Amino acid sequence: MEELPKDIVPLQQDFYEQPTLELAMAMLGCLLVKETHQGISAGFIVETEAYKGPGDRAAHSYNNRRTARTEVMFHRSGLAYTYLMHTHCLFNVVSGGEEKPEAILVRALEPRYGIDIMKTRRGLEELKNLTNCPGKLTKSLGITMEDYGCSLTHPPIYLAKGFYPESISVGKRIGIENTGEARDYPWRFWVTNNQFVSRHQKFEYEVNLKP
Repeated sequence: MEELPKDIVPLQQDFYEQPTLELAMAMLGCLLVKETHQGISAGFIVETEAYKGPGDRAAHSYNNRRTARTEVMFHRSGLAYTYLMHTHCLFNVVSGGEEKPEAILVRALEPRYGIDIMKTRRGLEELKNLTNCPGKLTKSLGITMEDYGCSLTHPPIYLAKGFYPESISVGKRIGIENTGEARDYPWRFWVTNNQFVSRHQKFEYEVNLKP
């Protein structure tokens, strides 16, 4: 069974205290790790989408909508918000702080550890298609609704340091056409030219992070 290098440790609470848009960009390149009885699987986050709560018509918590599904969004940052979309479980990181229900959807990963486990779970051999959309990545890593509300500062699910992107692309979010002006907010972020991004589309601008 593949093991992670000993220097891969969970990011701590202060990482998640960043403002939501900043956190969505900071998460790019981080390693998302999930431990299960089958083993450890992990991938680098290469695409995120930010949802800014009560004033964002695309957010589940728009107008402070508080339901059994959105309850975790009203709690502290750095918790897992999982929900079902059709038959797929999607994984989000709670942000914004208590009583400020915001979250960041992880849209795509670059597979790194436990790739054989991912292939078995997906019934696929092609690396590119294992984790290149929100529903695929959760199935590949074994993320389920049981992870709802879990703290991301320790196993079984957490973020760790990974790589630092040279460039980040910024554009509109995907699949939210019926949300009025919110559909045009440039709150989708991805590692420029990364082959595992879910959908390559026109970007609003790029952020060059080279020194």
